[in-house]
Amino acid sequence: MYLLYLDDSGSVENRNEDYFVLGGLCVPEQSIRWITYELEKLAQDIYPENRRLVEFHASEIFGGRGDIWGRIRDREDRVNIIKNVLNVLQEAHASTAVFACAIHKDSYPNEDLIQMAFEDVSSRFDRYLQRVSSETGYQHKGLIVIDKGSHENSLQKLAQSFREEGNRWGNQLRTICEVPMFVDSKASRVIQLADHIAYAVFRRYNARDLNYFDCIEGRFDRKNGVIHGLAHKQHHNPHCTCPACLTRR
Repeated sequence: MYLLYLDDSGSVENRNEDYFVLGGLCVPEQSIRWITYELEKLAQDIYPENRRLVEFHASEIFGGRGDIWGRIRDREDRVNIIKNVLNVLQEAHASTAVFACAIHKDSYPNEDLIQMAFEDVSSRFDRYLQRVSSETGYQHKGLIVIDKGSHENSLQKLAQSFREEGNRWGNQLRTICEVPMFVDSKASRVIQLADHIAYAVFRRYNARDLNYFDCIEGRFDRKNGVIHGLAHKQHHNPHCTCPACLTRR
């Protein structure tokens, strides 16, 4: 079983932001405990009094919001905490892969961006599992886990529809065994890592800030030199040189 943990970054309604991102990581079930343990160690270093009070939420860390992050006055120290969370991926199992969809909002004024992003990422996850199953000779199944604050009702209905009727390309999600599970981010360190991945992709496209994206670029699903785990949906720059566009050109 593989689990795809997802969170979003950016707001569909905020006109001051150019992008909306849905992103996260695909984890084989045997790796969940290891990732959780590594993030618990980081939380212990940050707040030894009670690590359970530490919730890794990238935008709050960056802004120094909340009781714990507000005590860390130096922004560079907070930036390094975000990077340390992302760098847990460096030692993760090889089959742990990152997925994300970054949508330029003005390029799709009449589209449901949440639906578009979920459709894209879930389809990429499904194709990844089909490829892994083909390579290993074992039929792998997947489950999608999403932060509870992320559009629960609409995404459950959407996933059910995809499974039964297929996506806009006529493809069904053959490997995904249930509608998405929604969990409280406070209870899941892996969802907190997904939050950081979505934030890293959002900062890369919305603010051209590579600080965090560079920590995860090598973990996007890729095959034969093409990055399959990252989608950049836009119509405003036909010469975009981001990794997603460049490897497909």
